[in-house]
Amino acid sequence: MPVNNATLDHGVTILYPDLVNIYGCTIGEGTRVGPFVEIQRDVTIGARCKISSHAFICEGVAIEDGVFVGHGVMFTNDLYPRAVTETGELQGSEDWELVRTLVRQRASIGSNATILAGVTIGHGALVGAGALVTKDVPDHAIVAGNPARVIGDARRRAAARVDAARGDAAIGANPHSSSEHRKVK
Repeated sequence: MPVNNATLDHGVTILYPDLVNIYGCTIGEGTRVGPFVEIQRDVTIGARCKISSHAFICEGVAIEDGVFVGHGVMFTNDLYPRAVTETGELQGSEDWELVRTLVRQRASIGSNATILAGVTIGHGALVGAGALVTKDVPDHAIVAGNPARVIGDARRRAAARVDAARGDAAIGANPHSSSEHRKVK
């Protein structure tokens, strides 16, 4: 079941259409989807996103423009998952509550992160690889760990990269670069 009943805007690239499970969702212009990805119904993915291999994006997730989703990222949509009801019957759609998740513009989610239902990942935020996100992530925050905690500000990291590219000595520059770049005057 590669791509079924999905709305794909202009320029969407699905690298291996036979190796995905995409149905009932909307994917924005210029977005790229890797192999072994599942995107379920009632998911919206914005323009110019990158969805890496083995990601699972379940019903109720909204991803805004310019978002990076790393390899093996898992989203959830139920805070109390169960297979059966109190009477032992297999649960149906009426037996559980869908809890929505939002990923704001230009956020990045590292490989193998797990995003619990009901959180918002802020604009420009960076979720570290392997993080377990259990609470909202502020705009531009860098979070990592289990549970994920704020460890930095993505704007500072971006500024340090710009300074390093210009050759400026800056606090936060790559510590593995030449000794000239590590000096702070």
